[in-house]
Amino acid sequence: MASSKNEGFLTAEQREVLKVAAQNGKASGGGNGVRHVRRSHSGKVVKVKKSGAGGKGTWGKLIDTDSDMHLDRNDPNYDSGEEPYQLVGSTVSDPLDDYKKSVVTLIEEYFSNGEVELAASDLRDLGSDEFHPYFVKRLISIAMDRHDKEKEMASVLLSALYSDVISPVRISQGFFMLLEAADDLAVDILDAVDVLALFIARAVVDDILPPAFLDRAKRALSDTSKGLQVIQTAEKSYLSAPHHAELVERRWGGSTHITVEEVKRKISDLLKEYIENGDTAEACRCIRELGVSFFHHEVVKRALVLAMESPTSEQLISKLLKEASEEGLISSSQMIKGFSRFSESLDDLILDIPSAKDSFKLLVPKSISEGWLDPLFLKPSGQNGEYKSEDEKLARYKEEAVTIIQEYFLSDDIPELIRSLQDLAAPEYNPVFVKKLITLAMDRKNREREMASVLLSALRVEIFSSDDVVNGFTMLLESAEDTALDILDASNELALFIARAVIDDVLVPLNLEEITSKLPPNSSGSGTVHMAQSLVSARHAGERLLRCWGGGTGWIVEDAKDKIAKLLEEYESGGDVGEACRCIRDLGLPFFNHEECFGEGLITINQMTKGFARVRDGLDDLALDIPKAEEKFGFYVERAKKNGWLLPTFSAAAA
Repeated sequence: MASSKNEGFLTAEQREVLKVAAQNGKASGGGNGVRHVRRSHSGKVVKVKKSGAGGKGTWGKLIDTDSDMHLDRNDPNYDSGEEPYQLVGSTVSDPLDDYKKSVVTLIEEYFSNGEVELAASDLRDLGSDEFHPYFVKRLISIAMDRHDKEKEMASVLLSALYSDVISPVRISQGFFMLLEAADDLAVDILDAVDVLALFIARAVVDDILPPAFLDRAKRALSDTSKGLQVIQTAEKSYLSAPHHAELVERRWGGSTHITVEEVKRKISDLLKEYIENGDTAEACRCIRELGVSFFHHEVVKRALVLAMESPTSEQLISKLLKEASEEGLISSSQMIKGFSRFSESLDDLILDIPSAKDSFKLLVPKSISEGWLDPLFLKPSGQNGEYKSEDEKLARYKEEAVTIIQEYFLSDDIPELIRSLQDLAAPEYNPVFVKKLITLAMDRKNREREMASVLLSALRVEIFSSDDVVNGFTMLLESAEDTALDILDASNELALFIARAVIDDVLVPLNLEEITSKLPPNSSGSGTVHMAQSLVSARHAGERLLRCWGGGTGWIVEDAKDKIAKLLEEYESGGDVGEACRCIRDLGLPFFNHEECFGEGLITINQMTKGFARVRDGLDDLALDIPKAEEKFGFYVERAKKNGWLLPTFSAAAA
């Protein structure tokens, strides 16, 4: 019977119920209205009305009445779990979408009340620093479709948020996103090109965009895009005109509560008045009455300019800044920002005031010792764009390094560059050279980028240690945000350099973890390292990264390795040592000979040691393909020592 097949899956209680039901079915003769029971999907026994099919003593059409079955909520055996499932849709929240909605509300409220500090506080509370470029884009795109009042308010707000809330890199990224969207903006805003050009010119005048941004943007934009037209308009119509700063700052009529130009004028007036009367309390009162605490860095910057212009007023300026700091009138961050902005303009200032740099160098340590300038200003990482105190030797080294690198880009002569570096006799600055090399290459074309990667490979095996390269890349990543001000695609370019260094065996994957540990979490630099790790782990990463710069120098590391492999294969098949040595000599790569013989001084003991060391470092990987690789390597090490190819101190075991 069908029931016997199901009994093995039922409990004793359920089998008893079935037994009783079967007896009832026999007693009734299988007539209509008799109920039988069956097991549900959940294992419970439920009552099902008999269909009437089948003869006396049978179950009728067992189980095939599921489509007619309905659940009775009043049934003692009712289980809500047997009700049909209903799928309920749920919206997945996107953090970026939530951020965009929040900033639109924030911007609208700011345009209504004009409260700069409230807007800054609300944006700071939102967090999500990585989304700040979207705020810049949304603020300006909304203002572009409003009156001059809102346009002026948008410029004032950006100037207030600069550095304190939104980093310079995020500001630049936001403006570049606007340039990329210029074609779409022009659909809704007829004069979008001119208005956006004015916003960019205003940002340059307000010192929140570096002039170099324009050149970088031009190289990155399509020749047919409206974004390029925006840059050209900003340059020709606004930034190249006589007295362009005054014209740009007054273009929107200053219809907000107070314009940046008005603030700057009032600051200049109160500082000049202070120099005349020397009343520190009155000057502090005037600064407080301005009501622009977010703009106090301008007070610091203009005060320092006055001090440099008139050495007799330097003592008065120091007294004012010290008093303002001790009262809490000018915050520590605003003081650092003011000093930073002044230091950034020093190169231009010394054209008019030759003594400015020397005077500033004396003023900085004095300010720190008196307690009104935070020592963080001298932080070597340069994250705030601050002035860096350098000793004469380092300053000279940097100048020499730049000259050597530029000559290399012209001559493509690696041995000559290595000799020049050795002549400098400053190995402690090797990381600085790595940083300079890559920074200069990033600002050039693919040819120079390829040459820089090839040079790094040569330097790593010739005179640079692993720590030199790691520290050089770390220094680059620590100043990634500053680099991005001048090089729009700096993060991607730097990630390619790091990934290429791994492929070229200049860095090992573990070095990337080491570099990351030295960087602040969630920083631009650590994000660049993660990007490099993704590039290295992608399929066919080696082939793609070796050609990432298009082989611009004509002599890439992979070419050298291919030639070495082929000449060794020919030597293995022919056994002609003389011919093999001639081929090695023809390569013209003495710095790369660690890849291959020792005879006749063709390969120095230094290169031989480096070649053996690189094999030793890769033994773990070799052992996967070559059985007893470690044992064989030990044999070759002992033979090389016996024949005088290696120093007796060389160890076959990994350090």
